[in-house]
Amino acid sequence: MSSNRAEIVPESQVVELPPGELFGHPKGLFVLFSTELWERFSFYSMRGILTLYMVSIVLAKLAAERGTEAAGGRADQIYGAYLGFVYSATFLGGMLADRLLGQRRAIYIGGVLMALAHFCLTTHAMLIGQHLYQPGELNALFFVGLGFLACGNGFFKPNISTIVGTLYRPEDARRDAAFTIFYMGINIGAMVSSFSSGAAQKWGWYLAYLLAGIGMIVSLAIFFAGRNWIAGRGLPPAGARLLGRGRLIVPNVVLLLAGILVFIPLAGWLISQPEYVQNLAKIIGIVALAYLLFECWRASRQEAGRMVVIIILCVFSMIFWGFFELQGSTIIRFADLQVNMFVLGWEMPTAWVANFINPFLIIALALPFSWLWVWLDRHNCEPSTPVKFGLGLLQLAAGFLIFWLGALQAQHSGKAHLAFLLVGILLFTTGELCVSPVGLSMVTKLAPARLVGVFMGMWFLSSALANVVTGGVVGPQTERYGFAPVFLTIAAIVGGAALVLLALTPLLKRLMHGIK
Repeated sequence: MSSNRAEIVPESQVVELPPGELFGHPKGLFVLFSTELWERFSFYSMRGILTLYMVSIVLAKLAAERGTEAAGGRADQIYGAYLGFVYSATFLGGMLADRLLGQRRAIYIGGVLMALAHFCLTTHAMLIGQHLYQPGELNALFFVGLGFLACGNGFFKPNISTIVGTLYRPEDARRDAAFTIFYMGINIGAMVSSFSSGAAQKWGWYLAYLLAGIGMIVSLAIFFAGRNWIAGRGLPPAGARLLGRGRLIVPNVVLLLAGILVFIPLAGWLISQPEYVQNLAKIIGIVALAYLLFECWRASRQEAGRMVVIIILCVFSMIFWGFFELQGSTIIRFADLQVNMFVLGWEMPTAWVANFINPFLIIALALPFSWLWVWLDRHNCEPSTPVKFGLGLLQLAAGFLIFWLGALQAQHSGKAHLAFLLVGILLFTTGELCVSPVGLSMVTKLAPARLVGVFMGMWFLSSALANVVTGGVVGPQTERYGFAPVFLTIAAIVGGAALVLLALTPLLKRLMHGIK
């Protein structure tokens, strides 16, 4: 099986980056940092208003017929299906990069598709906003835009993370710190995007989508301008030819274009029918697991053990991210409906507040967490990756307990105090810092070089499957029972999962064969 050039050569012969470092890291890290920052600005500018936009515009007819609660539950399901496609597409994007495109080409393709997606959604919002069409009449355009986003993210997201990993040797203690710094760039983009989301909610939905498209163009420009600082990383695998003939005696580029043209409208239609996506998720999960177990079976004992650890941690990752991502759907609806958003007499836009807190806290805490892991490593007491995952799950469970208390207050007094939202998201954030950057680094350390892109895709695929499940279940449950019982149930599920993972940690450490 062909693999990336920068990964198949022996460690001693890895192509060196141009001389010079910045803050103790290769300069290429900061090219990728800036590229991802603007891509995440574009993504979260749109994501910050997506659920509220669906309730107000896309599902306006449903809201008029059955009430806002019904539209909100449906929006949660659609949002979960959308995230399912966003993250599951990374599995295909990782495979295509490993076998045909290389990470660089995949990033360019993904960036162009995402820019087109945002301008498609801009057109939808502007036509509705100018009253040229009634809400619901252009829903096909909206869902095609989501299809573009899912496809573009599949090419872009796993491959830029993979290049970060190739800047360091597996034993380099700076790797976890590098991914934390990289993750901080993600959250700078997300934090800045909260202002565009808030402006869109206040002055016009189209603003978020328009600014998102511009941000994506800036991201691609930075990546192109800084390509020399990542040296030989991300090039196509040896022998791969995009213009050459594939197995079906058809040029690979034709097959690639055909696949994209089929995927986009199909994904858009399925996102509009989230029930189908929930069934599809089960099939995809079984097939992906079977493939990865096959790779484990044909690998060496040491490689197989490490791959099994990735698979097990992906299961717990599903639990974490499935409920964590409710910030973009159920939790933002909870904030919009039941949290007092007045500060000093000014009512702040829900999209601004709910989407600002988490990335702001990540930026404030990312470097301290990064230094903490390095300091603990130097003193030979750094927690293993499974322990970090367990700690992240415990903090997520605590966050949902806080939301439960806020929902109880709202039941009695009409609105919950803003402090409940702030403290709950703070606990989400500290849990996230124990899971996400560490998880990305874990994949690049444990996965065999020939399969690093596939396993990076699997990391995001686990989030995809989780979001489909939680979106399909949580939305209807909040419509039926209200926020408080749902938040308490989630806290119990996540807390129980954390205890199970911590109990499995000794076994997982043995299977990792010396890698933390």
